[in-house]
Amino acid sequence: MDNRRKELGEFLLALRQRGTPEEFGFPSGARRRTKGLRREEVAQLAGISATWYTWIEQGREVNISSDALDRLAQALKLSRTERAYLFDMADRRDPRANTAEEDTVPETLVNMLDNINIPAYIMGRTWDILAWNKPAQILFAGWLDKQQEVEDKPNLLRYVFQNPDAKQLVVNWEVRARRLVAEFRADCRSRLEELELQKLVAELSQASPEFERFWKQHDVLERQGGQREFNHPKLGLISYQQVTLRPVEQEQLKLVVLHPI
Repeated sequence: MDNRRKELGEFLLALRQRGTPEEFGFPSGARRRTKGLRREEVAQLAGISATWYTWIEQGREVNISSDALDRLAQALKLSRTERAYLFDMADRRDPRANTAEEDTVPETLVNMLDNINIPAYIMGRTWDILAWNKPAQILFAGWLDKQQEVEDKPNLLRYVFQNPDAKQLVVNWEVRARRLVAEFRADCRSRLEELELQKLVAELSQASPEFERFWKQHDVLERQGGQREFNHPKLGLISYQQVTLRPVEQEQLKLVVLHPI
């Protein structure tokens, strides 16, 4: 038996047994011998065949669709982490992953930025800059130090490809810009159908021939650290080591820290 199918079946069994029938709208009943829910009850809640659900729990080789997993996750009232684990074990993409939620930065992260004495900022799903500290304002003078409208968040890609200052600030601009596009495509690989993302790509493609060319190359690279150099108008040539971190609670966010070297 495939280990992942076995794990998936055992995971569903554990989920089924952990609750009480009353939590899911079923009477407990004096004759109930099964702890938690019966297989037939889970199947009923998820709108799938009881036999088919039994086969999944037994680890048999059955084709499980994302839609069926979605119904099972809702029926069993799974947490975000449990839902992600369910889809991973079934080797399916969650259709609800990273959708609908607006980017919000936890207050603890914002407060932490103020205590970091080197450039640091937090990026959202489409690379809007959601929060930043004073050293980041100084580094990105003429951009992050400007008054920002609430509905018009600064965006890293718009800055790099639409702000003439970026080509002067970023050393080896074309190399860095091409890599940014490849990293952005990789970061958004499961959300390419989202309207907000499509609008941003269309806007950038129309405004910047370079972005359009890089996007059409379909390069894909994971966002990595490394040396970043800037020709700052006041500080001169400065170098940083970039580190990108993701908060566990909101993995669509990225905390970017630039350490001077």
